[in-house]
Amino acid sequence: MSVVDTRNISRDSLFLLAEIRLEGSASEFRVKVRNLSAGGMMAEGAVPVVPGNRLKISLRNIGWIDGCVAWVQENRFGIAFDLEINPKLVRAPLDSDQSVSGAHRQFVRSHTARFGGQTGQPGKLRNL
Repeated sequence: MSVVDTRNISRDSLFLLAEIRLEGSASEFRVKVRNLSAGGMMAEGAVPVVPGNRLKISLRNIGWIDGCVAWVQENRFGIAFDLEINPKLVRAPLDSDQSVSGAHRQFVRSHTARFGGQTGQPGKLRNL
């Protein structure tokens, strides 16, 4: 851990899943997020990390964040984010333009379909 003591920083206890990518590896690991603050988080999972490892973590409604492993204790480890986040966004419902994977297709009824198009037949939803 760094010289700066961050234990007095406010953090939320919660339980959600996130994806981690270790630097230099194409593999992704699913972890449980045990607590979260603007500057970091505690994760739990079978991820082969040691303090100092660089990684990216995908958090709901935020996306991929760069960070560094600060400490490891059994299957739990701390991650210090490179940039601060708003941890309240993670608790919010999923963005309407985003799903867990970040790739969401929006289905809407087109103006033409709504009024039966050129054929006068009821229209179907189209993929935008």
